[in-house]
Amino acid sequence: MKKYLKYVGFMVLVLSIVLAGSLVFAAPKQLTIGVSIPTADHGWTGGVVWWAKQAIQDWEKKDGNVKFFLVTADSPAKQVADVEDLMSKGIDALVILPYDSAPLTPVVEEVHDKGIYTVVCDRGLVKDVHDILVVGDNPGVGRVSAAWMAKAMGNKGDLVILEGVPCVANTERVEGFKEVMKKFPDIKILDSQPAYWQTQKGLEVMENYLQKYQSIDAVWAGDDDVLKGVLQAYKESGRKEIKIFLGCGGAKEIVKMIIDGNELVRSDVTFTPSEIATSISLAVMGLRGESLNGFYQMKPPSKIVLASELITPENAKNYYFPDSVY
Repeated sequence: MKKYLKYVGFMVLVLSIVLAGSLVFAAPKQLTIGVSIPTADHGWTGGVVWWAKQAIQDWEKKDGNVKFFLVTADSPAKQVADVEDLMSKGIDALVILPYDSAPLTPVVEEVHDKGIYTVVCDRGLVKDVHDILVVGDNPGVGRVSAAWMAKAMGNKGDLVILEGVPCVANTERVEGFKEVMKKFPDIKILDSQPAYWQTQKGLEVMENYLQKYQSIDAVWAGDDDVLKGVLQAYKESGRKEIKIFLGCGGAKEIVKMIIDGNELVRSDVTFTPSEIATSISLAVMGLRGESLNGFYQMKPPSKIVLASELITPENAKNYYFPDSVY
């Protein structure tokens, strides 16, 4: 009996050691992730900063084995220096929304060549130096906007466009918009000028349009920050004929107008800054070797295009984040 008890005790000890070892072996690896984004120089990038902090906070709550370094840059040169500093910290992954594509490509290529898992968000680079690219659907922004606007205009009338910064993303939006509008020959585009995704520029361009054109039926602003300036200019002008205004981005002030039943702003199109939060999650999942739910492939897709969605009174509450800065 004593021998039996000794044997049982020995087996319990062995089993405890094995279980302890397996627990240690199963413990997730400690991960260090660098996140590099532009400073909040306008509403949308302010939203990027807010969503990045939100995602980091969420991950740190549910996974104690992930550490983040978040840095913001007010110029391409500052962002290059930030990425170099993150590399010196021994990061396992880099999530970056490039300030500008060309100047950031060499340093991100260096990161990728070192075997550091790389997720590029929103603004692609000159080379495909990434494990995952997460982008909004800029052509889709234009197409969705044009389809809604044509219907709202009854397929006829005169409209003006306020573009963003002259760049690839802006060109894709405007070309997507005009591509759809070709189907409606009774809709005339009176003018299309850059407003640089800024509220003040939106106000200035819209003031010029109102002075130049005696009658306008609709206004498409390629960004919600621009739309805020447009609405201010229209209100101050005392004009009453424009009944259709459409922006893009999902800014909380604009979404709240839709929820409240504003007569001038009845819809919006998403190009959400939350794509940085998605990128951060994909970096963690990529390092952990996790795939997306429902995917049979072992790795996340190498490129993800986030759809441009139409925000309407029926679904606006799903896109309203009152705590966000954007």
